Amino acid sequence: MDDLNIRKRDHAGRITLTRPRALNALTHEMAVAIRTALEDWRDDADVDLIIIDAEGDRAFCAGGDIAAVYRAGLQGDHRTGREFFRDEYRMNAAIADYPKPVVAFMQGFVMGGGVGVGGHAAHRIVGDTTRIAMPESGIGLIPDVGGSWLLGRAPGRIGEYLALTGDRMGPGDAIHAGFADSYLPEAEWPSLIEDLERTGDATRIVGVAPPPAPLARRDLSAFGERRVGDIAAALEKTGQEDALKPIRRNSPLSMAVGLALVRTSRGDRRMQDSLSREYRFTYRATEESDFLEGVRAQIIDKDRDPKWAADASDAHVQALMAPLGDEELIWEEGS
Repeated sequence: MDDLNIRKRDHAGRITLTRPRALNALTHEMAVAIRTALEDWRDDADVDLIIIDAEGDRAFCAGGDIAAVYRAGLQGDHRTGREFFRDEYRMNAAIADYPKPVVAFMQGFVMGGGVGVGGHAAHRIVGDTTRIAMPESGIGLIPDVGGSWLLGRAPGRIGEYLALTGDRMGPGDAIHAGFADSYLPEAEWPSLIEDLERTGDATRIVGVAPPPAPLARRDLSAFGERRVGDIAAALEKTGQEDALKPIRRNSPLSMAVGLALVRTSRGDRRMQDSLSREYRFTYRATEESDFLEGVRAQIIDKDRDPKWAADASDAHVQALMAPLGDEELIWEEGS
C-alpha cells in the first residue's frame, strides 16, 4: 500500500511509514497492515527481528488519522470509530507481545497513535529531534493506544502530568519516563539499520548518553491530588502557570477520565488490560464525549477554540469506563 513500505531485507522484516506530508499519521488500513505483516513474519525463519521506521524528518508518526472517524461520527455512524480503535489496539498489543525483537526508530513528532506504533517496541530509539507526547485531552479523547499503561509506569507523577497537559518530551525525558530506551544521533541511524538487517542481532544496538531529562528535576507533587480541580488548585497555589495553561484549555472530561485511566493502569497485569479499559471510552467517544468538538476545533476548522460541553462528573467518568458487555475488547489467551 502507498502509506507503508513492507518488505524483508536480509534478516529483518521492515515496516516503513511513508506518509511524510501527513506527518505519517496512522490510518485504519495502516494499522491492519502492520498487524498482518507481524503475523506473516512470526514463524518466518528468515526474519530474526522487525525494524519500524518512517520517511521524512518531521515525524515518525504524529498520531492517528481520525478525519474519517470524525466525519462518520457527525453522521451518526459510531461503528467506523469503534472498528478503527479496536484494530489499532490489537496492532499495539501485537507489537508489545511480539516474540521477535521489534526495533523502532522514532524521529520528530511521536504522538498518540505514533506512541502506539513505536512506544511498545522492545527497542525504542530516539534522537535529537524526537518529541513524544500523549496530547489527546486537547481533542476530547484520552491517552489510548496503551498510553495509559506507559504513563502509569512513569516515575513519580510524570504520568498524571503528561496525561493532563499533553506536554512534549525530548529524548532525555522520553527515556527517563519509560517511553524510549536508547538515544543515538540520527545521523547514525542508517548504518545501525543496515547492521541490524545484515546480522538480525538486536544486541548490536548501543546507545550513547542521552541529553538531560528536565522532568526528572521538576516538582510534580501537585499531580498527586485526587481530582483535576484539586490538581489545578495546587498548581495555582505554587504559581505553576505553565502547567495550568493546558489544563485550562483541555477537555475537562478527557482529563478526568485520563487521570483515572493512568492511576487504574498501575494495577494492571499486562498492557491488554489497559487497552481494554481505554476501548471502553473510545467505543463511546463519538456519542458521549467532547471528541467530535475537539477534532473540529483542532484538526478540521483549526480555530483552536473548542466548546467543551460533555459532563465531567465522577458519575459520568465511571460510566464511560464501565464494561461494554458483548462489545468488550477481549484478548485470546496469550495475546
